[in-house]
Amino acid sequence: MSKKMMTTGFALAGVLALAACSDAPAADDGDANAQEQSAEAGAESPEAGAEQPEMPEADTSDIPEVVAEVNGEELSGEDFTVLYESQFQQMAMQSQISGEEPDQDQLKEQTLESMIGNELLLQDAEDEGYEASSEEIEAIISDAAENVGMESSEEFIEAYEDQGMDEEQLRQDAESQVLINQVLDDLEVPEPSEDELRELYDEAVAAQEDAPSPEGAEGAEEAEMPSFEEARDDLETQATDEARNEAAVAHVDDLRSDAEVTTNL
Repeated sequence: MSKKMMTTGFALAGVLALAACSDAPAADDGDANAQEQSAEAGAESPEAGAEQPEMPEADTSDIPEVVAEVNGEELSGEDFTVLYESQFQQMAMQSQISGEEPDQDQLKEQTLESMIGNELLLQDAEDEGYEASSEEIEAIISDAAENVGMESSEEFIEAYEDQGMDEEQLRQDAESQVLINQVLDDLEVPEPSEDELRELYDEAVAAQEDAPSPEGAEGAEEAEMPSFEEARDDLETQATDEARNEAAVAHVDDLRSDAEVTTNL
């Protein structure tokens, strides 16, 4: 099975979706109207017409053919570049708003660590004998299609291939993600305590109280904060997700402490 990983963090679907962004369905009339209204509002702004900063470009000139070796398994510079450019595209779009140039060295380090973590999880899955069913693989691709507003996996795969990529590789990457998900799903995650839920609730209440009122909303009635009991289910989900993320990071750290990892970046 191919070990080419195009994942970021532990979620394949988000990166796969980026491959089809340029082929995602066009905005409907409602979106077009919203954009037109936004443009009209912008024209009234004192900053309208101000020159926008240039979109920064990803620098991949120093990427070696092999960016790392994990227990003898090579992680290619080609795969790194695909993932890095996808991540950089998101940061560059944010920089248009913030005006702050992306830190490419830091992003490269994060991208490499993400690839290493995924490779360690995949190796762990194979060592433990996990298997991915065709239904699970299809579900990963279907989720990616849904994330970009496409109606079917077939439409997503077509868009993926239009980007010059291969369906077989897509399915192999999806299979790898299923295996990784199985490892993460089997990690022990404690149920959140009452104190943890109360703390999350108090933080949400404080955040709402500190949030500035929307412009032009003087006299408008603020949204009422649900009671603790009403918010309990959402609080439990949030706490469990946070605990699962912490467990995943800790598991990768444990795997890495016993692994032979060489980085070339």
